[in-house]
Order: sequence, then C-alpha cells, then structure tokens
Amino acid sequence: MAPRSLVLTAAVLLSCGALFSAFVPAPLTRTSVSAPAAFSAQTAAALSAAVLVTPTVAFADDSSVWIPALSAVGAGFAIGLAAIGSGVGQGIASGRCIDGISRQPEVADDLRGVLLLSLAFMESLTIYGLVIALVLLFANPLIK
Repeated sequence: MAPRSLVLTAAVLLSCGALFSAFVPAPLTRTSVSAPAAFSAQTAAALSAAVLVTPTVAFADDSSVWIPALSAVGAGFAIGLAAIGSGVGQGIASGRCIDGISRQPEVADDLRGVLLLSLAFMESLTIYGLVIALVLLFANPLIK
C-alpha cells in the first residue's frame, strides 16, 4: 500500500512540475540553447515513465481510494470544461446572430433557425461531458 501511494504521489508531483515548467516561463539564467532542450527531454522521459507505471500501480483493490477520488476530479473537469466550452461557443454564436439580424433584419428567420440548430449541437457536447462525468462517478470501469 505504501509503495503505491509513494509512486502515485511522485507521479502527480512530477506531472504538476512538468505542467508548471511548460506554462510558466522561468527567468533565463543562461544564454545557452541546449539547456532547455535537455530539461524538456528529461521531463518528458520521466513523465512518460510515470504514465506507463501509474495504471499498474493505481489498480483499485478493496482498500484503495485513489481511483474513486481521481474519478471524481476527472468528472469535475469533464463537466466543467464541457460547460465552459459550450457556454463560450453559444455566446459567440448568439452575438454573431444578433449582429447579423441587426444588419439585415429581412433574414432574421433564417438566422434564427440556423442559430437554434447550432445551439442544439453545442449543447449536445455539454451533454456528452455530463455523460462522461456520470460514468466516472457511478459506473466507473476501473473499480472492481
């Protein structure tokens, strides 16, 4: 039990460190070009090793809480990202439709029909995110 926790903790810390170094620019201390390439190669190798080892280590048994906990986090990300993406897309589409109607009021019926159809398609993507979140929470295939 303890080695599994240590490996998972190390994998999470390593992946967070890789994401932090990828998205937050560090102040340059050297002017050499080869140092960032070597660092990114080492980070990529360690991250890929952690990804390859994690599924075998994180396999759920009777007393494991990692899979349900990480599934809840994944469900939150699934529905959150789906809702944010769909909301932004629907806002942009609605704004463009209103702009089009204000410029050419005679095509308002055509634009409204296309808008409602596209909003339905965008909302279906949010429903897919909800389905993924519900599967992760209640019908998780990783739990025995």
